[in-house]
Amino acid sequence: MLIPEENVKDLVEIPDNIKNKLEIVPVKWIDKVLEIALERRPEPLPEPDESTPIPPKPDDQPGAATTH
Repeated sequence: MLIPEENVKDLVEIPDNIKNKLEIVPVKWIDKVLEIALERRPEPLPEPDESTPIPPKPDDQPGAATTH
């Protein structure tokens, strides 16, 4: 279980028999959370090629139904 590092002090309120059944990992930065929680680091999507036109949204097309 990942918990914010500043909440470690609150663990005294949780009974030992519960804490002993958990792997509690205090984290300070989101980078550490991602490192632990994800199988691999996400990679940013490539920048779109400026020669590739952006397709219109469905609601920009003539005759498209409007939903609310």
